[in-house]
Amino acid sequence: MVFRLRDVSFKNVVFGLVSLAGVLFAVGLLTREEVADKPYLKIAGSGFIFNYRVADAYYGFTALVQKPVKNYSRIEARFEDPSGGPPHVVTRKLTPRSKRYGLRSPPLRGIEAQRPYHVSVRLIQNGDGTVLFDDEFTVTSQISDGVVPLQPLTIGPGYARNPELPDGWAAPASDRGLDHPK
Repeated sequence: MVFRLRDVSFKNVVFGLVSLAGVLFAVGLLTREEVADKPYLKIAGSGFIFNYRVADAYYGFTALVQKPVKNYSRIEARFEDPSGGPPHVVTRKLTPRSKRYGLRSPPLRGIEAQRPYHVSVRLIQNGDGTVLFDDEFTVTSQISDGVVPLQPLTIGPGYARNPELPDGWAAPASDRGLDHPK
């Protein structure tokens, strides 16, 4: 049997397209996620950052907004202080431009390896102050802050050597410029 284009009627084409649209609609309906079942925020990741060049160590997380919320609602995070002081409170206002927000602690000292640090997160609605989301988790560092020098190794936007460092200070070869022509 040979297929000929002239044997295909307009009714057959319309029936095929409507059938295909029906199957795709059914698949979409069966695989959709209910927005009401999702939490307002999803913590996408967390961790510690050690920047030895500027003598900085902090930890933080990324939160994804999964449900519509009023503009200028805020995410409030409380980061445990490794030095033992009161928790550091950080807030970030939600804007219509973004659904991904990164929150991080201020620079810290006293970070110990393999010790979990507590973080609590709340999403507070603009206007009435209703708490829409409340969660707690821990973040653990694999190393201590002993890798971070007491003074920045570099200063300024060009990473110029810090003039306050002692003269006998020995930097790794890459920081002394041995692998870069001067």
